[in-house]
Amino acid sequence: MRDRLILLSGWAFGPAALQPLCDALAEQAPHLAVDVFPLPSEPEPDTWLEVLEAQLPEHSWLAGWSLGGMLAAQLAARRGERCRGLITVASNPVFRANDSWPAAMPADVFDTFFEAFRLDAEETLKRFCVLTSRGGYDARTLARQLQVTLAEQSPAALGAGLQLLARLDVRAALADFRGPQLHLFAERDALVPIAAAEALVDVVPDAEVAVLDGAGHGLPLERADDVAATLLAFLREGEDG
Repeated sequence: MRDRLILLSGWAFGPAALQPLCDALAEQAPHLAVDVFPLPSEPEPDTWLEVLEAQLPEHSWLAGWSLGGMLAAQLAARRGERCRGLITVASNPVFRANDSWPAAMPADVFDTFFEAFRLDAEETLKRFCVLTSRGGYDARTLARQLQVTLAEQSPAALGAGLQLLARLDVRAALADFRGPQLHLFAERDALVPIAAAEALVDVVPDAEVAVLDGAGHGLPLERADDVAATLLAFLREGEDG
C-alpha cells in the first residue's frame, strides 16, 4: 500500500472536520501516514491551486472532501505521475449546475446561498452546517459537531472558496489524470445529488465510483469508519494492481 495520503478539507471547514476520518485510517492502517491540510485562506481564488502545489507533498495519494476533492482533482491532473492516485469524497465535478452538467446544485439555489453569505456570513455558515448534516443518522448532533470544526477564515477567503465552487469544472482534469481514482458519494447528500455519481461514470469510465448508503454530505465525520474502510480497500487494490 502507498505510504502517504493527503486529505483536503471542504469549504468552510477546518482540518478538525476530517480528524475522525484521520483517526479511523490510523486505527485501520497504522502504517499509512495521513496528513490533513486546510484549504487555502487567500482572498484570490486564482491563487489557490498554486498554494496547494507548493504546500502538498508530491508522490502521495491526494484525497479531498467536497471542494477539497475538486481541488485535489485539479492538482492530480497537473502532477500526473507525481501523484499516486486520487480520491474524492462527496465531491461533484461541477458544483453549480449548468446545461452540460445538471446533476449538481441548481444555479438559483447556489446564487441565493452566495448572496445570503454576503449579507450575513455567520448565519449562513450555521445554515451550511445544517445542510451538510442533512441525511445523516443524527443530523442535529452532526450539525453541532460541524459547527465546532468551522475554519477560522476571513469572509474574503470564504468568498473566494464560493467563487471556486461556482465556476470550477474538473471534468477535464479527471479525464486527463491517468492514475487510479476513487469517487465516493453519499446516498442522502443534500449538497451533491446522487445523480452525479452515475453521470461521473461517463466522464471517467475506468475510475471506481462508490455510494455510501444512508449517508449525507458530512460522512467523513459521522461515518468515518465506513469511509476509511472504503478508502483503504481502494488503496489495497492499487497495491495489488
